[in-house]
Amino acid sequence: MPGMPNGKPAGVRCVQLTTDNRCALYGKPERPAICVRLRPHPDMCGNDADEALRLLTALELSTQPER
Repeated sequence: MPGMPNGKPAGVRCVQLTTDNRCALYGKPERPAICVRLRPHPDMCGNDADEALRLLTALELSTQPER
């Protein structure tokens, strides 16, 4: 991830998110493949931005590698 050489840890805001929560790398060749392949789904987006943040945080935490 550009700007996050060790990857993006669960629960840490991506450095590529703008103040309005848009991807600064969207449409650019340096955008990571995992981000390009991600397809939004109601289970991760919820009904509004607050619910989306809660759902995505829970998803990140439940899928992070064990340390």
